[in-house]
Amino acid sequence: MTATNHMDTSVQHVDIAIVGGAMAGATLALALARLSLSAARPLSIALIEAHLPDKQHPGFDARSIAIAHGSIFELSRLGLWQKLAHLGTAIENIHVSDRGHFGMTELNAAQFHLDALGQVVELERVGQVLFNELNKSSVKLYCPAKLAQVEPAVEGHTLVLDTGERIQAKLVVAADGLQSKVRSSFNLPVTQVAFEQTAIIANIQTADLPTNRPHKHWAYERFTQTGPLALLPMADSQGQPRFSLVWALDDVRAKQMQDAPKAEFLAALQQAFGYRAGTFIDVSARHAYPLNLSYMPRPIHHRCVFIGNAAQTLHPIAGQGFNLGLRDVVSLLEVIQTALAQGEDIGSAAVTHAYLNAREHDRNSTIRNIEFLVRGFSNQYWPMALGRNLGLRLLSWFPPLKTPVAQKAMGWK
Repeated sequence: MTATNHMDTSVQHVDIAIVGGAMAGATLALALARLSLSAARPLSIALIEAHLPDKQHPGFDARSIAIAHGSIFELSRLGLWQKLAHLGTAIENIHVSDRGHFGMTELNAAQFHLDALGQVVELERVGQVLFNELNKSSVKLYCPAKLAQVEPAVEGHTLVLDTGERIQAKLVVAADGLQSKVRSSFNLPVTQVAFEQTAIIANIQTADLPTNRPHKHWAYERFTQTGPLALLPMADSQGQPRFSLVWALDDVRAKQMQDAPKAEFLAALQQAFGYRAGTFIDVSARHAYPLNLSYMPRPIHHRCVFIGNAAQTLHPIAGQGFNLGLRDVVSLLEVIQTALAQGEDIGSAAVTHAYLNAREHDRNSTIRNIEFLVRGFSNQYWPMALGRNLGLRLLSWFPPLKTPVAQKAMGWK
């Protein structure tokens, strides 16, 4: 790993500087390095990341995420899924239900002639793989190093790091998360919606699984009075079935559940979810994350684009956060590839606006859909509850209706 922590006031000139090296930033850096190999001229790429890829890294922590089928296709095309596939646990089936109501449905990979609807990976393990690949790539990695300030200019912004180093880039890509330093440096607006919910994240061990629910291949989305409760299948630990839990609760209840004794927590979780996935017998360390929706109306600026959580942060109700961020990455790569082929300045207004136009419809529709799901499935007003339960049942009664739902779940635009 290229670690730079000495004072250096000279300016390093690069084509593209990426601020933030979590999932979106690291993926983009590796994809750009690969693109550079076949480009008319090689690209110089810098990646600035504040944290080493260990358990303390906020982007490669104890959480697990579901990588949708469409995202796996794109990662394979970028030459990255081949490095990560051994970390995945397949989701072959998804069971969706509304707690205390009659609505439920299933999505099955076999119905769509697929091996899996997606794969579940643990972020900490993914981070190790991605940084190993970065160390072997042509990317100039500044880690650990924080962005201290941005000095804007017409021909290229200069990024000043807390190490004293200065990097001038024709194009700056902000992948530095919800509290983006790049965004605040330019004083750009961001819209935020507070759901007044907190997610409890943990790994759950189960026993006494029903014979028709082989846990490795089933994911569950259960809508409760307090919010959604999701279980994602994980690789076995010493032969025991495990799930990754995301449990949305109101802030007060979330604090109670985070601090509750293990037996009390497992009993409350069992009562909220039921026994469809078996008996919950153990829980790992619990982590709490406030749930909000945030998005930039225009995720671009002069010689700067925003991707992933820096551009939008979603409620985890449908597991689309990384999948939407990856589509940011893919769109930006396509725009840069076109600019290189045409000999354009890759930081020009034409390039940043091409990215904006490419992302507008997908971003807006995904954000609207997520907000609708959160509002609609956390609402106990009886007409709303009746409508969503009839909708879930219709999906079961008329399988062709599942196709557009499955396409969204699998991360296809």
